[in-house]
Amino acid sequence: MFTGIIAAVGAIAILQPRGSDIRLRIATGKLDLSDVQLGDSIAVSGVCLTVVELPGDGFWADASRETLERTNLAEAISGTQVNLEKALTPTTRLGGHLVSGHVDGVGVVTEWRSDGRSWRLRIQAPDALARYIAEKGSIGVDGVSLTVNRVDGAAFELNIVPHTLAETTLADFKIGRRVNLEVDLIARYLERLLLGERAAQPGSGGLSETLLREHGFWK
Repeated sequence: MFTGIIAAVGAIAILQPRGSDIRLRIATGKLDLSDVQLGDSIAVSGVCLTVVELPGDGFWADASRETLERTNLAEAISGTQVNLEKALTPTTRLGGHLVSGHVDGVGVVTEWRSDGRSWRLRIQAPDALARYIAEKGSIGVDGVSLTVNRVDGAAFELNIVPHTLAETTLADFKIGRRVNLEVDLIARYLERLLLGERAAQPGSGGLSETLLREHGFWK
């Protein structure tokens, strides 16, 4: 588990194709690796990866075909900057929100403009994720915990403060950039719980108007 509070900006130093998978070497910059061991998890732009080697100035990790299909790591090249966060410990401050590092889909930046000292960011999410995105709710964008300001269908807007710009890769965002999205954990599990016994049936799907009416959420 993670918080979405980025500890350092690193970079992908090496990519080694291995069949349908890839092995990556991540240069970790100012990230403190003194307490990291083989098998630990580190979020790389919102993607939870397992440390398989520790050369001293970074780490190696494997990205499976599933990970490449569901995230923007498939588009990464040597030099691509990434947001880094080590996994939570029992004494970690929960400054953002609970983040699993399991990306739900890839969105596209459609607007990126200055607004005083802050910036306004608009992202078009996949239609399938729209039901999980709520105004003033939390969302992870390339591993950064952010608050949703407005929602319009599958599109949503965020306000990015100067500190976040300085400490993450968001300052490099441009219109058309594809970004990793992780919706709030509670929304995901709530949908599954509402299905009840139907969750065990193949093709049970997700929320529907009928299901919401049955549980009193739609009148």
